[in-house]
Amino acid sequence: MKLTVLATRIVGCVFAVLALSAHAQKYPNKPINFIVPYPPGGIADTYARALGQRLSDRLGQPVIMDNKPGGSLIVGTQAAAKAAPDGYTLLLASVSSLAINTSAFKTLPYDPVKDFAPVSLAFYTPLYLMVNPNLPVKSVKDLVALAKSQPGKMSFASLGHGTSLHLAGEMFKNLAGIDLLHVPFKGTTTALPDLLEGRVDMIFDGGAFLPHAAAGKLRLLGVTSPVRASALPQVATMAESGVPGYDLVIWFGVVAPAGTPRAIVDRLTAEINEIAKEPGYKERLTSSGAEPIGTTPEAFSQLIAKDTPKWGKLLRDAGIQPR
Repeated sequence: MKLTVLATRIVGCVFAVLALSAHAQKYPNKPINFIVPYPPGGIADTYARALGQRLSDRLGQPVIMDNKPGGSLIVGTQAAAKAAPDGYTLLLASVSSLAINTSAFKTLPYDPVKDFAPVSLAFYTPLYLMVNPNLPVKSVKDLVALAKSQPGKMSFASLGHGTSLHLAGEMFKNLAGIDLLHVPFKGTTTALPDLLEGRVDMIFDGGAFLPHAAAGKLRLLGVTSPVRASALPQVATMAESGVPGYDLVIWFGVVAPAGTPRAIVDRLTAEINEIAKEPGYKERLTSSGAEPIGTTPEAFSQLIAKDTPKWGKLLRDAGIQPR
């Protein structure tokens, strides 16, 4: 009797595996929704669209951009966490949504670990310090001196409380010994008019505003990575510019809702890894200082686990209290 029950269970498991395999082989047979928790036009959105287009070409189905900005990336991330785990909803996740928000907020409507199935890292990027060109500064040292002469009066924009852009500004304050006002926005593109008009003095941007700097509408002062960006070797690092110890590089990756079949996750992982090697895609990202990358789901999961306490410490050191 026990052998019969055991045999029945084994057969059931075999059929379940075969069913999942068949499902994965048919995947995808309809459009894929790619949630981007940023407004259109920013650097994260730009990179997501480049990745989505190439995924669409390789998978043979449309990959539809679904911008859901707001709430320090919580709005879009929560929507992805609640989506069906069938491979037809993906999320552009980031160090902010999966690692920083854990310490930036007392509670979250999603669990960065339990609610998602990591697929692959997608790219790393530094941030760039840009200021309104009407400010009488030509360098980071000039900016620090100006801020010290009028404490609390100058301001910096960010994507919201606890985001990497917010942390970048707070690190600048602490390491340079200056007092700046934090002004949160839903996205960098929504901050642009205020920055251009001088209602906000500066921003740490992922690269979306580089064309504005090239056109003279903004002034680029420094890059947050420990070494100069290969695409902009003339731009000094923050550390070189008189802010020793400044080192900030952020990452973005693709995740699916938890419970997405592993065969589908593996298919997506393989495609993203191949896309990261495409010359045209690489050139598009590296031209603004980003570095495309592909990883295994396990490596991505390990990075999230490693970075969560690290960024928590950075937030505490920067004096950012959880909300």
